[in-house]
Amino acid sequence: MTKSIISTTDAPQAIGTYSQAVRAGNTVYLSGQIPLVPATMEMVEGDIAEQVRQVFRNLAAVAKAAGGSLNDCVKVHVFLTDLVHFPVVNQVMSEFFTEPYPARAAIGVASLPRAAQVEVDCIMVLE
Repeated sequence: MTKSIISTTDAPQAIGTYSQAVRAGNTVYLSGQIPLVPATMEMVEGDIAEQVRQVFRNLAAVAKAAGGSLNDCVKVHVFLTDLVHFPVVNQVMSEFFTEPYPARAAIGVASLPRAAQVEVDCIMVLE
């Protein structure tokens, strides 16, 4: 099985020793995204809903660069510094995904890079 690295300027550039996504066969592993604006590499302004939207915009850009879309995702991991925001994640996800929805896990964490309140990664399967 060959693997290929997925990269796009439409999502924040990696700020560590990782790739935006890696494709192995038909499976694409999208690295976690925080609410950075790609053009500035600064955190998006706004409330938690806008932060979650920016995370999914970033993931959608990486999914597109890999030849898919968020609707090709089969598993989503959501990391929140405060699980009180989980209803907001549900609402925003409904703006980016259509049924049938992917499997998902929501994990409460003590902290995230750059003091983000949310990070999301995905596993996508392409036909």
